[in-house]
Amino acid sequence: MTIAPVHLACRVIAGAALGSLAVLSAACGTSSAPPAGTATTASPAAPATTSEPAAASPTASPVSASSPAAPAGPAPCPTRSLGLKAGLSQGTAGSLYTVIDFTNISEVTCTLYGYPGVAQAGGHPVTQIGLAAAESHVSARQLVTLAPGAVASALLQIVDAGNFAPSRCGPVKASYLQIYPPNQTTPVYLSYAWQACSKRVRLLTVSVVVPGSGGSS
Repeated sequence: MTIAPVHLACRVIAGAALGSLAVLSAACGTSSAPPAGTATTASPAAPATTSEPAAASPTASPVSASSPAAPAGPAPCPTRSLGLKAGLSQGTAGSLYTVIDFTNISEVTCTLYGYPGVAQAGGHPVTQIGLAAAESHVSARQLVTLAPGAVASALLQIVDAGNFAPSRCGPVKASYLQIYPPNQTTPVYLSYAWQACSKRVRLLTVSVVVPGSGGSS
């Protein structure tokens, strides 16, 4: 396992407060960090609909010139505009902490705000396993603006499924992390082999998205 640099260790120590939560996986144990793989996207989200502009009244008076409206800010990053990968990982007693990096691979600036949706997944076809990640409230939400090529990240805690009796956990091998970027409905499947619980045991907790990369594994 790669030893995390000081900046990740600080995040891991902050994230250790999450250890008091009973956390899941179904957007995530063994003794070594699992390999990170290639992210793939599911079917695209349904296109947004637009409404027809209202017809102008034939008796309307001419409108005098006025100051132009302020330009709108960057839109939320759609799933197709993001490249995802697992960053550095570090284990503690009974848990693994791993960083998820979000890179803007488009040519347009966009934003991320809040929490990604994370769960473990596996099978053929690939489906979610167990419960989705709980949200950590150690850090407040912040609007992260990503220029093309810029990176943001979130910290994921994965509790070791072996901490629970098999009758309570229903242990099963997961092959992916199913990740929904904040406020998106199309997931990315990131190759990530790990032990999961098929029953209602929460193994995962995820932080808000923050600026910057968590590093490479």
